[in-house]
Amino acid sequence: MLTNPLIWAVLVLGLAAGYFIRQTVAKRQVDSAEQKIKNWLEESKSQAKEVVLDAKERAAKLLEEVKGEEKSRKLQLDKLEERLIKKEEQLEKQLADFGSEKSGLAEEGKRLAAAKLETDELRAKIIKELEKAAKLTLDEAREKILAKVKDEHKNELLVVLNKLENERREEIEKKSAEIITTAIQRYARSHVADITTSAFQLPNEELKGKIIGREGRNIRTLERLTGVEIIVDETPDTIVLSSFDPLRRETARMALERLIKDGRIQPAKIEEKVEEAKNELNKRMVEIGENTALEVGVVGLPKEIIQLLGRLYFRTSFGQNVLVHSIEMAHISAIIAAELGARVEVAKKGALLHDIGKAIDHEVEGTHVELGRKILQKYGIDEEIIKAMQSHHEEYPYSNPESFIVTAADVLSAARPGARRGTVENYIKRLGDLEKIATGFPGVKNAYALSAGREVRVFVIPEKVDDFGALELAKNIAHKIQTDMKYPGEIKVNVIREMRAVEVAR
Repeated sequence: MLTNPLIWAVLVLGLAAGYFIRQTVAKRQVDSAEQKIKNWLEESKSQAKEVVLDAKERAAKLLEEVKGEEKSRKLQLDKLEERLIKKEEQLEKQLADFGSEKSGLAEEGKRLAAAKLETDELRAKIIKELEKAAKLTLDEAREKILAKVKDEHKNELLVVLNKLENERREEIEKKSAEIITTAIQRYARSHVADITTSAFQLPNEELKGKIIGREGRNIRTLERLTGVEIIVDETPDTIVLSSFDPLRRETARMALERLIKDGRIQPAKIEEKVEEAKNELNKRMVEIGENTALEVGVVGLPKEIIQLLGRLYFRTSFGQNVLVHSIEMAHISAIIAAELGARVEVAKKGALLHDIGKAIDHEVEGTHVELGRKILQKYGIDEEIIKAMQSHHEEYPYSNPESFIVTAADVLSAARPGARRGTVENYIKRLGDLEKIATGFPGVKNAYALSAGREVRVFVIPEKVDDFGALELAKNIAHKIQTDMKYPGEIKVNVIREMRAVEVAR
């Protein structure tokens, strides 16, 4: 323990000295902080004074600028008000002038109405006097004058009309002949009319008995499955496949080839080989459709359309292969469209697809044009292409220039020598219809169809039909033929008027 008094005194003295020193240091620190605060306050006051002075100066400048702008705007408003006042005065003056002009025009209108009324009364009075003097009404006089002018200048009018019509026809025919000749010359395809039978060569004569089978079972099965009539006659090593449908004949031919190669000709094998032939024929139709699109240069057609195109290879119309006809039309349409500046792609596709409905027209009810439209719409073909193909038999109106081109190409392709084969009955009926149409007009004595129906000669009664009427009659007969009949190419109408004056000198 600390018992020494000296030590205690030293400790007390140390504590007192430490306390004193601490107080002194603390006081100095407080004095220093107060001084700093005073300095900061003084500095802040001086800065605040400067800020206030600066703000006052800016406010004074801004006030001066606002006053200047206000003064300027006031000057502008004064000028604008002065201009508006002047405008208002001018408008009031013009309105007053218009009012005076309007009143003057109203007076002038009244005078003109009165003068018109007086003129009409005078005109009516003069007409009545003239009708009374001539003993004719105005309408009767007009008709009489027109009839007299027509009689006096009939020959002149006839000559002028014939001249104008001939010049126009010659010019149009010359240009169209150039375009058509160019199109046909640039694309020429040989034509062979399809027949309804196919000869099938056998490796040997003994196969005829196998094809017929016991009691004719094999041949009956083959005919039932293919829809083809099989004719086995005395022609050596040959049988004949007869059917109007080339697709069925081809199916039967392919099935026979497979049966002969297999060697087992019996009803079960016949069913198997006919089914194989049908499947292979479907693949072949797709290949034919793809080759057709490649040949014509048409891309982007759906697969279903391609297959239907291939199916047209086995379809005929008047003995003409429909696919060959469509390909030829596509080339001719493209050439004509290029010559005329029309859309080549639309004309080409419209021509290629114009008979697409014939691929199924024997399976579905409806015309091939209507079926074709439905098929093309179903598979998203462009509407312009549908419009181009739907008018080739005039079931629908011509909707675009390409529709005229497709129709012209159809006529050209069908009219090629050897392209189509019509029946004798259709030929005779067409000649009779032509003569019937011609003789149905008044004043016609006789009518004869010549040149395989390409020309009609009409003999008229001269007392009933004059020269002017003969020209009009020819136009009417031609229009009637165009409206009522379907035919390839064109038909020439000749109206013949013969006047014979006979007198006997005694």
